[in-house]
Amino acid sequence: MADTEEAVERTAGSAALPGWVAAAVTFLSSGAVLVLEIAGLRLIAPYVGITLQTNTAVIGFALAAIAVGAWSGGALADRTDPRRLIAPLMVAGGALVVAVLPLVRFAGSWLTGADAGSVLLLAAVAVVVPAALLSAVPPMVVKLQLASLAETGAVVGRLSGIGTLGGIAATFVTGFLLIAVFPTSGILVGTGVVTVLAGGAVGLLLRRQAGGGAGRVPAGLFVLALAGSLLAAIAPTPCEAETAYHCARVVADPERDSGRVLLLDTLRHSYVDLDDPTHLEFEYVRAIAAVTDAMAPDGQPLSALHLGGGGVTVPRYLDEVRPGTRSLVLEVDPGVVAMDREQLALAESDDLRVRVADARVGLADEPAGERDLVVGDAFGGLSVPWQLTTVEALELVDRALADDGVYVANLIDNPPMGFVRAELATLRAVFGSVLLLGREPVLAGDDGGNVVAVASQGPLPVGAIAGALRGHGLTWQVAEGDRLTGFVGDAEVLTDDHAPVDQLLTPYAAPGT
Repeated sequence: MADTEEAVERTAGSAALPGWVAAAVTFLSSGAVLVLEIAGLRLIAPYVGITLQTNTAVIGFALAAIAVGAWSGGALADRTDPRRLIAPLMVAGGALVVAVLPLVRFAGSWLTGADAGSVLLLAAVAVVVPAALLSAVPPMVVKLQLASLAETGAVVGRLSGIGTLGGIAATFVTGFLLIAVFPTSGILVGTGVVTVLAGGAVGLLLRRQAGGGAGRVPAGLFVLALAGSLLAAIAPTPCEAETAYHCARVVADPERDSGRVLLLDTLRHSYVDLDDPTHLEFEYVRAIAAVTDAMAPDGQPLSALHLGGGGVTVPRYLDEVRPGTRSLVLEVDPGVVAMDREQLALAESDDLRVRVADARVGLADEPAGERDLVVGDAFGGLSVPWQLTTVEALELVDRALADDGVYVANLIDNPPMGFVRAELATLRAVFGSVLLLGREPVLAGDDGGNVVAVASQGPLPVGAIAGALRGHGLTWQVAEGDRLTGFVGDAEVLTDDHAPVDQLLTPYAAPGT
C-alpha cells in the first residue's frame, strides 16, 4: 500500500496544476458541453423543428457523449501522462464546437424534416464528438491533481462539484442571457474560441512546468479552429434573425407586391398584406375569418383574445372589417413581435394590443366572461404547445369567454390525425358545441393539413359558418354531430397530467398522400 501511495505521489505532487487552474479547466470544459447542448438544439431546429423528439435526441446524445468522454478520459489518464493530453483535448474540443456550426448547416440543407433519421443524425453531428472530447478533460485533471490516496475523495469530490457548477452556470447563462443577446453562431464560435485559447494557455503552462512532450498541442488543431470559424462565416443559414424561440425571416411574395410571408423555422407561419388587411392568403386563416363573420354578420365590434401572434393577421383583419374590435394578442416570442413591428408594419393601438407572454399564463390572467372570441393559433406543424391543448387550458378559455362566446383554433395534422382527434375529444369534454372545419379529403381521413375547430357552450350557427366559408372562396366542409363523433372515435382526452401531443402529431403527410 505504501508503495502505491509513493507511486501516486511521484506522478503527481509537483506535476499537479495550480489549484485555481485545475478548477478553471474543469469548470470551463464542463460548462462548454452544456453550452453546446443548448445551442445545438437551436442550431438544428430550423431543419427538423423543435419537438419532444428533437429535445430528446440532443439531450440523449449529450449525455452519451459525457459518459463516453468521462469513461475513456479516465482510462487514458491511467495509461498516459495526463499532461500530454489535457491541452490537446481542450483545443480539439473547442475547435469542433466551432466546426459543428458549418457542419450542421451544410448537412441541414439535405436533412430537412421531422423524421427520426434526420433528427438523430443532425443531433449527433451537433454534439457528440466535441462533447466527448471535452468530457474527457475533467477525469484527467483529477488524476493529475491526486498527490496521495489519502486525499482521493476530497480531490475527486471538489473537482466533480466544480464541473457540475460549470454546467449549471453555463445552462443558466446561456438560457437566460446569451441566447437573448447573441445569435447561435456567435455563442458557438465564442465558446469554441475561448476553449481553444484556454487549452493553448494550459499547454504553455504545462510545458513550462514539466517540459518534454507535456502540453504540446498539434498546430493542426489550431488550424481546425480557424477553418471552422471561416466556414461558420460562409455556411448557409435559413435565418434572417434568431429570436428567443425561432429561426425567423420575412420574405416578399413575388406575385403580390405588398405581400409578406413570415417563416419560423421550417414553416410558412403567417402571411400579411401590408396594404390590404382583408387579403387572407392561407386557407385556414380564411376559415377563422369565416367563423368571425358568422358570429355577428352585422359587423359589430368584438372583444377578442388571440393565443399566438405570428404575423397578427387575424387581429388586423378584425380591426379592418369590424372597427372598434378590441384585440389582445399573446405572443411568447419577443423577436417575432419585433419583426411584426419593424418589417410587417404592425401598428399597435388601444384596440390592438400585443403582450409578450406565454398564452397559458396570459389565459390565467384574463378576467372571466369578457371575451366574445378566443382565437388559438399557436399550433405548428412540427411542434405543439401542449400546455394549450389540455382540459385545464380549455377551461381557462371557457372562463374567459362570455356565455355566447366562441373559441376557434387552427390545428394541423396528417393521417391518422391522432392529435386533432384528441384535441377534439378534449374540446367536447369542456364545451357544449364543437364543430370541425376542413377540406373533404381531410375530414374523410385521406389527407392532412390545417383544420379549424370551433367550440362554444351555446349552439353554433352551422349554416352561417358554411355560407361564410363559401364567401371566402373555400370548399371546406363543416363536420358536426355523428360525423364528428365518428371522426373523433376513441381518442383520449388531453390533461395537464397526460398530453403526449408530440407523439400523437403526424407533422408530415406520408409519401403519396
